[in-house]
Amino acid sequence: MKGVVAAGHPETAAAGADVLRAGGNAVDAAVAAVLASFAVESPLTGFGAGGYMMVHREGDPEGPKLIDFFVAAPGLDGIERRSELVPIPVHFDAGTVQTFYVGPASCGVPGTAAGLELALRRFGTMPLAELVGPGVRLARDGAPLSRQQAYLLEILEPIHETKEGTRELYAPRGARLLEGERFAFPELAEALERYGAEGAEPFYRGEVAAAISDFVVAHGGTLGPRDLASYEPIEREPIAAAFRGTEVLTNPPPAAGGTLIAYALALLEQLGPSSGPEQLVTAMKGANERRADLLGSTTHIAVMDAAGSCATVTCSNGSGSGVMVPGTGVILNNMLGEEDLNPLGFHRIEPGRRVPSMMAPTVVLRDGEIVLGLGSAGSNRIRSAILQTVVRAVEEGMPVAEAVAAPRLHFEAGAVQAEPGIDPAALDRLEASGLGVVRWPASNLFFGGVQAVARDPRTGELSGGGDPRRGGAVASA
Repeated sequence: MKGVVAAGHPETAAAGADVLRAGGNAVDAAVAAVLASFAVESPLTGFGAGGYMMVHREGDPEGPKLIDFFVAAPGLDGIERRSELVPIPVHFDAGTVQTFYVGPASCGVPGTAAGLELALRRFGTMPLAELVGPGVRLARDGAPLSRQQAYLLEILEPIHETKEGTRELYAPRGARLLEGERFAFPELAEALERYGAEGAEPFYRGEVAAAISDFVVAHGGTLGPRDLASYEPIEREPIAAAFRGTEVLTNPPPAAGGTLIAYALALLEQLGPSSGPEQLVTAMKGANERRADLLGSTTHIAVMDAAGSCATVTCSNGSGSGVMVPGTGVILNNMLGEEDLNPLGFHRIEPGRRVPSMMAPTVVLRDGEIVLGLGSAGSNRIRSAILQTVVRAVEEGMPVAEAVAAPRLHFEAGAVQAEPGIDPAALDRLEASGLGVVRWPASNLFFGGVQAVARDPRTGELSGGGDPRRGGAVASA
């Protein structure tokens, strides 16, 4: 077995597994999988998005590294904003509604092209021109929409309808694409081919960059040429937390998610040897008091190769801005319009600075050897999803696929959201303590989309877990 890939779509996972089969390492496979996800998970990610990659290489004395290629705030060009954020309510199941703010004024500086290029240069072994192949094929030929991707198009339709471009992309015959219908994105195929041939340069200082800045500024946004030309991914040292005899390494500041996961794990250690619903809620409440919740749509990929190296990468387009730049294959993020990503108010983040994020690609080591690599989609549920998966796998010893699929709860705004399968007696006790309890009728992508890979340090056996809430899939090589 050459490795295992867990991702948010079967085609994404297959792209990574093919690279492992061809002799690539975990980072090569992760890059190929991310680029394939641009085609089959386009509402969540793409060249207009940003993200983070955690890389662990077995035996590397430097230890794991975190590559930060998240979205930066524009404004270095001093361009005056001439449009307003457009509020769009998005309706989840169980009556849950979130308002997202979209349009050209919501677009931050994307980082995926630069970040993936750096990861490959630092840690990969294969040329980018080979790794774009699966994404090019999927974007040009198309792929049938899965149930989960069709659901995403349904709940995000009010955003996609706001602008020419995304409206026609996701409703090519005047009606939104449904499950089983083929989705293709030919302009993305061309962008991927250019990326494979020329790398990130065109997206920050070339023709694509010029098209992006010209289009956004012409429609009232502030994303200018200097914002793009000055963007750089940043390599950071992970933060660490001890939990049940393991070392959990996750996303450091200025991102918030990893810090809050580490804080919650420390609280669980203090609360006793087991982490039931009441202990989890206490830990989540403590973390919530340290930082307001954050929103956004994301996708995650985790890869482990036979050498014990791991790449775990989360990318996000927010909810998407609705802005598709003609001729580029780029749908821009709406990070400037994510209400809780801008705690001081909209348009207050200093130009050039990273927008805060809850994304937290994570690895878990036991006695210095990797046992788990994971991350999650799910906006402000990312940290609770990762926290519970670590608890299930590390504390309870569940196989990784079971740990990912196990029922979850989430605490925010004084209420416990609970999937079926959470101990009813514990929920009753939480309700009696004065907390609101919302009992969901079925599991839902609201509770995150964890993708995880695991390694048994005794046998070297690899395994993976794809989150059924997000149409997750595992592919082995």
